[in-house]
Amino acid sequence: MFTGIVTDIGKIIELEKRGDLRARIQTDYDINTIAIGASIACDGICLTVIKTGSNWFDVEISAESVQKTHLKFNTWVIGAYLNLERSLRVGDELGGHLVSGHIDGVVEIIDMKEEGDSTRFVFSAPQDLQKFIAPKGSVALNGTSLTVNEVSELNFGVNIIPHTKEVTTWGTSKIGDYLNLEIDTLARYVARLNETNATAGYSAG
Repeated sequence: MFTGIVTDIGKIIELEKRGDLRARIQTDYDINTIAIGASIACDGICLTVIKTGSNWFDVEISAESVQKTHLKFNTWVIGAYLNLERSLRVGDELGGHLVSGHIDGVVEIIDMKEEGDSTRFVFSAPQDLQKFIAPKGSVALNGTSLTVNEVSELNFGVNIIPHTKEVTTWGTSKIGDYLNLEIDTLARYVARLNETNATAGYSAG
């Protein structure tokens, strides 16, 4: 599990296709504290560390994960920067919201505008996920825990404050970028409960 609080910006320094996709990611994390088999969220995708070096770690991404994430749009290239977060440990502060690292879909940035010191981002999202996105609810975008400001029929918006832009990859985001979306687990359960209740009410009638 993760919290959606990005703790490092990694850089892809090697990519190799070995059946699955293998990536080497440069990091400022203390490599001595990263065990083989550890989980690290890379742009929100929970990946397993398979090898480490002086200032890098290797991960493998399955073909299925590529197709379900923004990787299918060739977002991972040599030199690309990634939001990183190490897995939650017992006793850690839960600064964002609980994030599993399992991507539900991909969104596209369709509008950006400055609002004071912050930037308002508007995203298009898959229609089947819209029911899980609500104003003041939480989402994880490229591994960043964010609060939804507004929701329309097929779009939703969030505000990114200057601090977030400084410590994540949001500072270089632009219209047309694709991002990984993970919906809030609580929202999923609430929607499921509502569907169950609606079905039960219909049957009872």
